[in-house]
Amino acid sequence: MFPESKAAPRKIPKMQVPLLDLKAQYARIREEIKSAVDEVLESQVFILGPKVESLEKNVAAYCGAKHAVGVSSGTDGLLVALMALGVTSGDEVITTPFTFFATAGAIARLSAIPVFVDIDPVTYNIEPTGLERAISVRTKAIIPVHLFGQCAEMDAIMALSRKHGIPLVEDAAQSIGAEYKGRKAGTLGTIGVFSFFPSKNLGGFGDGGMVVTDDPALDERIRLLRHHGSSRTYHHSVVGGNFRLDALQAAVLGVKLRYLDGWSAARRENARFYDRRFEECGLTERGRLVCPAAVYRTGGDPNYHIYNQYTLRAGDRDRLRAFLKDAGVGSAVYYPVPLHLQECFATLGYRSGDFPEAERAAERVLSIPVYPELSMKQKEYVVQRIAEFYEK
Repeated sequence: MFPESKAAPRKIPKMQVPLLDLKAQYARIREEIKSAVDEVLESQVFILGPKVESLEKNVAAYCGAKHAVGVSSGTDGLLVALMALGVTSGDEVITTPFTFFATAGAIARLSAIPVFVDIDPVTYNIEPTGLERAISVRTKAIIPVHLFGQCAEMDAIMALSRKHGIPLVEDAAQSIGAEYKGRKAGTLGTIGVFSFFPSKNLGGFGDGGMVVTDDPALDERIRLLRHHGSSRTYHHSVVGGNFRLDALQAAVLGVKLRYLDGWSAARRENARFYDRRFEECGLTERGRLVCPAAVYRTGGDPNYHIYNQYTLRAGDRDRLRAFLKDAGVGSAVYYPVPLHLQECFATLGYRSGDFPEAERAAERVLSIPVYPELSMKQKEYVVQRIAEFYEK
């Protein structure tokens, strides 16, 4: 028996809350997807073709870009963007060490050199004040990453791009539909790259991506490169690659694009719920959790965050994650090892301590479920379990 002076702890019935539930999304659009896929099957046009052209047109219109080119993945989108800009062996490309591997991997695949700059501790995006110090005569491009669905601080980054004449490749893999001062992610720099990996806000049924630009010469160059450098069958003016988007993926994405804004709005509502409830539980005041930032640290400019992930800074992160797993709540760490400390980049000469904010983030970040179909009971359960962990 518990003492009369204390209330007995309330037992919380166990629930399952996955990090992402794509089955719930599919259930609502199943018939539309099947119809679109059947059209492709009946046409037997699987590589490029009308479905890809339609998606390119619609994504360009959605983003406010003049041109959009469907590619085989977000990774290949970054690669072909750098190829189109002429990045080659020995060139330097500046980016963040706190991102998915593909950002720096695309640079390295061209035998170019990734040059890292530390991140803002609030937004997790590249810190503009460190960019200029990293620029050298060998700098061929800058890749700001719009991480977790929130744009980097682009005014300062674009100013440096203009000052030094260096093109910007926006890695907007996680941020289609995000906005910076009213402009869509991917349209602020020279080239923008999106990923349609299934877990993205706009996800396909496999790999896929899109490259957007306002420059007609770059659009033409990217289209050439994605098709083995060929504009006429079996005639190759440059060495490109097989970076084409499949028609089946384009068909699926064409259906999903119509729902994207609604899904992003639901993610934002779920994020606001978490923000409010974690504050009500006193978890943010006591410093146990730091919620995602929806405004910039400097200037307070509004930033339309589309929450591809809802990423917390969490005290005792690893034990919290294990506790949530036992409680049936999915979570993930994006990303546990910054790129400058990855084994494959050891030859770059970076060491632990070179980018302290990225390293601190890697030790503390935890992403929890924020997908649109979450029920109120599921969201409340996630909050209750996290509060329970810290109460103990």
